[in-house]
Parts: sequence; structure tokens; C-alpha cells
Amino acid sequence: MRIAFKPTSTIARKQNTVTRDGQETELIARGRHDPCVVPRAVPMVEAMVSLVLMDELMLQNAQCELFPINPSLQEPLEKPSLEAASLSI
Repeated sequence: MRIAFKPTSTIARKQNTVTRDGQETELIARGRHDPCVVPRAVPMVEAMVSLVLMDELMLQNAQCELFPINPSLQEPLEKPSLEAASLSI
């Protein structure tokens, strides 16, 4: 699958913050200062993929329950035995 993220926007409002020395100050962002989204990307993608897969599974289950399939046609396939495989070699 391919995954893409749009750039996060810079917050242009004044924000109250504290310096390393403990002094209160205001932070005003100018220009583009995009935070790194990589640490949050993996859990976000995993969660979204899980939701989409579960949605598709639920749709598949709902469709199969609406139109029952003849159980005699749903027999599992037999696996070839090792003896039959060695004879064909």
C-alpha cells in the first residue's frame, strides 16, 4: 500500500510557553515550522488499516449471510499426500 501525509500546518496564534530557565514567554511562529509526524505515523496507519480491514470483513460477512451458499459446495480441498508427490517425480 502507499501512504501519504499532507504537511501539518503551523499554528499562527501566540502561544504561552516557558523557557529552559523557567521564565514565561510568548511563542510566535513565523514561516513554516512543521513538526515531525514520523513517530505518530506508524500507530495512525496501523489503526486506519485495522479499521478498513475490519469494515471489509464485516461487509463480506454480511453479504455471505444474505445469500447462503450451498454447504455441499464448500468442502475443503484435499491436500496431496507425500506418496502421490513422490510418484510424480
